[in-house]
Amino acid sequence: MTREYLKKATLTAKSDASEVHETVVNILNDIEAGGDATAMEYAAKFDKYEGNVILTQEEIDDACAKVPEKLKADIRFAHDNVKRFAEMQKSTVADVQMEIQPGFIAGQKAIPVDAAGCYVPGGRYSHIASAIMTVTTAKVAGCRHIAACSPPRPGEGVNPAIVYAAHICGADKIIAMGGVQGVAAMTFGLFGLPKANILVGPGNQFVAEAKRILFGRVGIDMIAGPTDSLVLADKTADPHIVATDLVSQAEHGYNSPVWLVTDDRALAEKVMELVPGMIDDLPEVNSQNAAAAWRDYAEVILCADREEMAACSDDYAPEHLTVQAEDLDWWLDRLTCYGSLFVGEETTVSYGDKASGTNHVLPTSGAAGYTGGLSVHKYMKIVTWQRTTRDASKEVAIATARISRLEGMEGHARAADVRLAKYFPGENFDLSAEG
Repeated sequence: MTREYLKKATLTAKSDASEVHETVVNILNDIEAGGDATAMEYAAKFDKYEGNVILTQEEIDDACAKVPEKLKADIRFAHDNVKRFAEMQKSTVADVQMEIQPGFIAGQKAIPVDAAGCYVPGGRYSHIASAIMTVTTAKVAGCRHIAACSPPRPGEGVNPAIVYAAHICGADKIIAMGGVQGVAAMTFGLFGLPKANILVGPGNQFVAEAKRILFGRVGIDMIAGPTDSLVLADKTADPHIVATDLVSQAEHGYNSPVWLVTDDRALAEKVMELVPGMIDDLPEVNSQNAAAAWRDYAEVILCADREEMAACSDDYAPEHLTVQAEDLDWWLDRLTCYGSLFVGEETTVSYGDKASGTNHVLPTSGAAGYTGGLSVHKYMKIVTWQRTTRDASKEVAIATARISRLEGMEGHARAADVRLAKYFPGENFDLSAEG
């Protein structure tokens, strides 16, 4: 059966890339040339903020004091879950070594990068959870210096809850600067910061483009687009919960795609009936975002059976993937392309976004086909090393010389030749490329 689109997207989740690119390149070039002063000019222009860029300990303490105790407890709860999950992830990477040949040892080491720059959105929504997700994982990975950067609000500064979250999760410096200028400050080492080795965290299209442009000069978690979510549901699913989950993710932004893939027409039709009313019931700004996302980007796809549903999901490679269906173990074994998977009605993307422990910085726009999300591993370099005795190097040196000459790389061959001549004087070796 060909997939039947009961609702088809009229737009795709892409910005005007050329215009955004030119704007971001100009800002980055200006700030790199002008340093701190130019970054402050952009902060005054875009953030409407002229306070301290690097928060003092007194300012951090004052901000933390403004956070209600109940919210502090929730942030600590989420931090503990994220920290323990990150520690488990880190335990899967070990320093190892093996004897390639008798006396010839090769190994790997996992070394954390020195300085991490964590971007925490604070515009339309204050992403408290992003501070937890990015700073905690960098801390567990072992980064020596962690900077958390978040846009301040005019006359107020950085949201106190973001300051509190970044502080308890282990940020060494908290930067009151948003957008491209904030990314530039961490990358170029402005305001006394060490130059970041890696930039992580979600952001708007300008932040995402800045990270894309700077990639190679620094590492990044991923090139992110608008958040997206897909729900796989069969006849056993509760249409009210399915609809609620779709709407909850559509509120991220006007261009955040949500998709329903099902093999049950009645379920699909009921969900499509419920969604508009749920959107109307949201607060105004949330409703506007969700309405536009549902109208222009959402899709409802009817498939013949669960195998076709799974294939469809893998084709989309969603950032968030929810399964509300029978035989959950089958889906867990079968599905291969997603940023994070939520198995069963009892869990939801919102849990992962905020507090359950898995990271919410995830691949978007189909990138889950080749990469996972943010984890301690993103901050760690897996490097290799080798050591050998003179005797153990003989066979490797002979093979290296021959392969190098076959490739036409005589200099490489001679690096092996000189060792053979020094370590095994008087021995004759056939080091020519010909057999």
